[in-house]
Amino acid sequence: MRRFFLIATPYLWLLVFFLIPFVIVLKIALSDYAISIPPYTPTLDLSAGWEGITRFFSELDFENFTFLASDALYWKAYLSSLKIAAISTFITLLVGYPIAYGMAQASDEWRPTLMMLVILPFWTSFLIRIYSWIGILSGEGFLNQVLMWTGIIDAPLTILNTNVAVYIGIVYAYLPFMILPIYASLEKLDGSLIEAAEDLGCSKASAFWLVTFPLSRPGVIAGCFLVFIPALGEFVIPSILGGNETLMIGKTLYDEFFANRDWPVASAVAVVLLLILIVPIILFQRNEQKQREAN
Repeated sequence: MRRFFLIATPYLWLLVFFLIPFVIVLKIALSDYAISIPPYTPTLDLSAGWEGITRFFSELDFENFTFLASDALYWKAYLSSLKIAAISTFITLLVGYPIAYGMAQASDEWRPTLMMLVILPFWTSFLIRIYSWIGILSGEGFLNQVLMWTGIIDAPLTILNTNVAVYIGIVYAYLPFMILPIYASLEKLDGSLIEAAEDLGCSKASAFWLVTFPLSRPGVIAGCFLVFIPALGEFVIPSILGGNETLMIGKTLYDEFFANRDWPVASAVAVVLLLILIVPIILFQRNEQKQREAN
């Protein structure tokens, strides 16, 4: 009986928090827009018996998915989101790896302090942290004032309400998700392997590329997935820091739900986004399984 509950618990969790909500969203995606409450049709009427059930399923169609394929706005939003998420993940890796490496090389007494500094931003609200970048990136913001004071620029740069601001916001918000798994891999690295490589004639740079980086690859892969997956569907950062030209599918999804109140199209957008995210999620799970088997 205990084994049954151990096996059934994760499946029950997936059923309640993933499968049932997904079926509801998929059903709305197959419905048609209607000026009513709820704003879609058909709705299941069990009081009509079997005839009501058959009529309900016969009125469902894939019209909204066809509409997404025919309207350039949506596939451009998907491609733009993939591009922004991929570039942001790469920049986050470039910034996060040296920080994680520095933490792993620090003495034992400094590591808890450095770890606390990395996770310290999580102690404040995500919205407040993103809103604070408006004061830094705006025309009269802190960044432009510093650049003009040092003489690097003569006129304020336009950063806020551009894709550059979105990149900065995503890299800032998800940097800890890149640092922590890489640090976990580097911390477990056997230092004698580096010494052996240097004794065999490798320079410090060669030893890093031939020994350190390959052994930290599981942490790099995990960090890239942890940044890429939420960045792909990001809504808050492009809405606050991005401009009208910033096109991301999370922002489009919000507009369909709450501005246009077109729940069927918005649900179709969400279903396609979920299908796109399934690929990196499966790859991430396989990477995690390989790490567990290796340990």
